[in-house]
Amino acid sequence: MHEASQLLGGQWTTGTSGRVLTVADPRDDSPVTRVPVASDDDVTAAVAAARSAAPGWAGTPASTRAAALHAAATAIGEATGELAGIMAAEMGRTIDGAAESIGAGVATLRQYAELGPTHRGRTLAGDDDAIDLMAFRPRGVVAVITPWNDPVAVSCGLLGAALVTGNTVVYKPSERTPATGWRLARLIAPHLPPGVLGVLQGDGPVGAALAGSDVDVVAHVGSTATGRAIAAACARTGAKALLENGGSDPLIVDADVDPVWAAGQAALGAFANSGQICVAVERIYVHDSIAGAFVEALGAEAGTWIERIGPLVDRRLREAVHGQVEAAVRDGATLVSGGSVPSGPGAWYPPTVLSGCTDDMAVMREETFGPVAPVVTVRSFEEALDRAADSPYGLAATVLTASMSHAQRAWRSLPTGTVKVNAVFGGAPGGAAHPRRASGQGFGYGPELLDELTTTAVLHLEPPPSGW
Repeated sequence: MHEASQLLGGQWTTGTSGRVLTVADPRDDSPVTRVPVASDDDVTAAVAAARSAAPGWAGTPASTRAAALHAAATAIGEATGELAGIMAAEMGRTIDGAAESIGAGVATLRQYAELGPTHRGRTLAGDDDAIDLMAFRPRGVVAVITPWNDPVAVSCGLLGAALVTGNTVVYKPSERTPATGWRLARLIAPHLPPGVLGVLQGDGPVGAALAGSDVDVVAHVGSTATGRAIAAACARTGAKALLENGGSDPLIVDADVDPVWAAGQAALGAFANSGQICVAVERIYVHDSIAGAFVEALGAEAGTWIERIGPLVDRRLREAVHGQVEAAVRDGATLVSGGSVPSGPGAWYPPTVLSGCTDDMAVMREETFGPVAPVVTVRSFEEALDRAADSPYGLAATVLTASMSHAQRAWRSLPTGTVKVNAVFGGAPGGAAHPRRASGQGFGYGPELLDELTTTAVLHLEPPPSGW
């Protein structure tokens, strides 16, 4: 069993609360991690240590900070097998999938190591005898609160961008993947001065205490409910809230695409990582001229994914996912494949396809976060756009079409931060997500994340008067 700990003031410790959480393996319910829960005093101590270390780290040359991240990235890469095993045990991802996501985290950390020293201000057009500048400065102390579904890659993005720009960080990994976060931090911390990185462990109350503490930024990836609570806390304290929250991403399948190919894309988007991806496909709108062939092919694809995915993170999530599927069937949806809770230990759930869904079903309105592909038939591309846009969320969307005009119309009209055409996943390494509505606020990833985690100092400099 993994015994995770906290990093307070440069020292690894169990903290002062005496309370412990145990994490079970979602594959067989066996205990895999014991972790101390931070007390309010632990939160205060971690933030105070980060505040004390902030001036020194802000004054460290950008090239030195970048070198520290490169060294950390190398250490993480060398520990990929170990980290992947911990992640698989805590949240159920396959070993290959975990290793792939860790590789993405390493690449992201290196990206910020390169981008940090080139993060530029600019000069302004002022009087000839004066100098006017806009220069970036670190914001100070950043609270980084990360999710369980992709714990290394997401953490590397936020930690890398915050640290390379001269901020100190108090990091709280999810209580569902505490050992993954602990091991990641153990690999990063030796390359940083004491106090620059702190680690707190625990559940929701710990995250709430951290979000309401004396920090300058709260960067959170996770549920919309938690994101809204963090935004409210930041409104009280004056900290900046940087949020990537829930989503219910639509997939539009146009009339002019191959339905079998489209079904493969839909399956990948809905079933990868058991549907536990922030930008997973959660709603499918398919043109009625190819709907029959598409649904048949998607049902067949679901069968090929049974042995390719791990369990859901825990039984609580499985109950919520299955509840949405059962409610949809009661309300008239047709179960094409899956939809049954397996017997035995663990939190397994099969790839599930539903046809004949309607927009008022929870499986279409809410974030499911499981391997479920609900399908709605539409009569035109315009109808698909309208129905896809009718959502409280605005994270991402995908359009499968052979029409360039339809692709143009989609990215201009869909109220989401990201629109993907003819591929459910992918994108340039420097791409930045900009969620809307209930999906969050502020840029995540890309060079723009450096802007979010810095503040701008405006300088007007004139020479002293003549005669001095």
